Amino acid sequence: MKSLTYFLISFLPWFLSGIFFSSNLSFYDEIHLPAFALPKSFFFPVWTILYFLIAISITILLKKNYIRYEKEYQKALFYNYLFNQFFLFFFFTLENIFFAFIDTVLIFITSLFLYYETKELNKKASYFLIPYVFFSIYATLLTLVIYFMNL
Repeated sequence: MKSLTYFLISFLPWFLSGIFFSSNLSFYDEIHLPAFALPKSFFFPVWTILYFLIAISITILLKKNYIRYEKEYQKALFYNYLFNQFFLFFFFTLENIFFAFIDTVLIFITSLFLYYETKELNKKASYFLIPYVFFSIYATLLTLVIYFMNL
């Protein structure tokens, strides 16, 4: 039961931006997209899986009580979470592709720090973050190309 509580506390907050920021999802259909862009319908399932994996990683660390005293890990997680939450606001609420691109760069950088800090605490927990790091690279490249295609 404790593991499930840790997991839910780690998983559910990742969806807050989708609840609090009104989003114009049709904006994605209205802009020019590169050939390697995923269909809009893929993003929610992909991000749900990534948030699930992030939550598993956090849960492993919570169960072993590693997080409480690790300030660098806490900073990496906090900033990564914060930048991740602002993406929907920048891209779908403000419809500002440039801010969204800057945000994806920050998500990618902080995902690397999060991976590194997690690996320092528990190698197994860090494995769950690898897909997130790779998808952050994809999201950064995608947003950059979208920005230039829509100048």
